[in-house]
Amino acid sequence: MTTFNAIEAPTLTPETAPPAGELIVANVAWFPSIDLAHMREAVRLVGTVTTARLRDAAIAAIDEVNRELQAWRAPLEATGVASLAELPADEIGGESVQLARYRRAVYFLARADLTEKYRDFDSTKSGAADAAEVETTIDADRRNARQAINDMRGVARTTIELI
Repeated sequence: MTTFNAIEAPTLTPETAPPAGELIVANVAWFPSIDLAHMREAVRLVGTVTTARLRDAAIAAIDEVNRELQAWRAPLEATGVASLAELPADEIGGESVQLARYRRAVYFLARADLTEKYRDFDSTKSGAADAAEVETTIDADRRNARQAINDMRGVARTTIELI
């Protein structure tokens, strides 16, 4: 049975904290860069996720989201929209909802990836219950990311067909 050990951010002191530039993952020019410190706080990464592991997960998530949005982005660029920040959208809290959706997609895909990698093996009854809870968390994170991507593209979240 698989179980989950809590992921808690290590305490960073001025001596152990990475340089500020290492906490930002630069993105392609059209999409925003990702602030790892903000990601760590926003998705409540608890445990021993190192900055290096977080960075790798963020890069993989950025790549996946960017690829999924490539076909949506191309016509926008062709009409002169130079970046996601320039795309006309509602602003909430002083920020474009499109930027917030992009970050949400990246953050939740990265957390799902990290959660999958931080599982341990445990054959106890409580371990089985913890494993089921982790699967639910991973699925919810992936669902949240997909919903954010669909919201960006203006695609319905649910498709229902009669069979």
